Amino acid sequence: MTVTLVFLAVMMALFGGWLFSHSINVRPWEAQGAGVQRSQLPPALTAPRVGLAVFLAVATSLFALTISAYLMRQEMGHDWRPLTVPGLLWWNSVCLVLGSVALQSAWQAARRDNAARLRRDLLLGGGFTIVFILGQALAWWQLQARGIYLAANPANAFFFLLTALHVLHLLGGLFAWSRSLFRLQRGATPREMLPSVELCALYWHFLLLVWGILFALLLTT
Repeated sequence: MTVTLVFLAVMMALFGGWLFSHSINVRPWEAQGAGVQRSQLPPALTAPRVGLAVFLAVATSLFALTISAYLMRQEMGHDWRPLTVPGLLWWNSVCLVLGSVALQSAWQAARRDNAARLRRDLLLGGGFTIVFILGQALAWWQLQARGIYLAANPANAFFFLLTALHVLHLLGGLFAWSRSLFRLQRGATPREMLPSVELCALYWHFLLLVWGILFALLLTT
């Protein structure tokens, strides 16, 4: 359990460093005119980025505590029967990776003022994410069809809890994604969309990292 928690902490720290470094390198105010002085807008301390960083810290704590409870409950052992992870989760994982890649591409399109590519990649990112969520629901249905119910075994309960918790965070991300897409459809320019698309991309990368940890945990335990 200790090794797993250390690994989780290291991965989250690496993501935090990556987030910080990318926040420094992105300067969306440069497209707003020469009258805006760089000193007036610190690159790493804009309100949306700080808000996202705080939210990710809370989400990280929530997932870390849930994983810790999972591992401690497993160590009790007397009524723990390991769950065979549905093979569908591999395909779902590919969809989430593709969604994250598409949103990264959308971020780059916004920085390059490419409206057509931005719209396409936003749609792809959200579409792959919706497919992932539907795939998770199908995996839950498959388990119940095999007689594997939530209340039958602590391992079952934690599987549903961990995967549902992750899906809830994705649904929240899709709400923000839909607002960005709506703004783009209403005529917002890619430069105007850059801050919101950036936050969506970073949030998807975070949830992809979390899913990778959860999936590895479920496979190995």
